[in-house]
Formats: sequence, C-alpha cells, structure tokens
Amino acid sequence: MSAAALAADASGTWKWTEQSRGGGSGTPREVTLKLAMKDGKLTGEYSRPGRDGTASTTPISNGSVSGDAISFTIERQFGDNKFVTKYSGKLSGDTITGQSESPGRNGGEPTKREWTAKRAK
Repeated sequence: MSAAALAADASGTWKWTEQSRGGGSGTPREVTLKLAMKDGKLTGEYSRPGRDGTASTTPISNGSVSGDAISFTIERQFGDNKFVTKYSGKLSGDTITGQSESPGRNGGEPTKREWTAKRAK
C-alpha cells in the first residue's frame, strides 16, 4: 500500500475565521481553503477578503498530506515584498486543527497563530 493510500482525505472546501494581521483591533475575516488531491499531491487555493472586502485568492504550494498530518504554504506579494505563510495541521474527520507561521514585522520574530478549519458540507 502506498503512502498516498494511507493519507487522510483532505479534499473539499474548508472554512475558518482568523484575525487580521496585528490581531486585537482588526476585523476577523473568513478564510476559505479549497483542497484537492491530484496525482498524489495536495493542491488548492486559499481565499480571504482584504481590507476593502474584496476576496483575494492565492494558490497553495508545497502541499502534502502524510497520515493525518497536512501542510502547505501561501505566498503573497505586497508591493515589492513577498510574504510566505506556512500552515500545518492535523486532519480528523471534518476538522483540521493546526498552526500557521508568518514572517515577523520588520524582520522580527515570526507570528504564530492557531487555526481550526471545518469542512463545508
């Protein structure tokens, strides 16, 4: 049996709410993550409304599922700056619980956040 056959099925549409960068005073935003297994690899897209309310969609990269562990990265460009956020989590039925890590402001310590996504029915 191949490793892909043993991997949990992460395919589907996942949703969760996360604070805007900087936390506290920011408005929480609903994130939508659409995942699919294709040729043994995890592919998909991440979508979240920006400050103006318009959704921004970004393809995921480095997607993988091993057993119940899932990971992927999101790369976004703001002006001349590229930001990479790494997501990792554990898949259990219709829930993924994990942590994301984003670059720190002005080269500071990375920002880590917990996230819990539910598979949309």
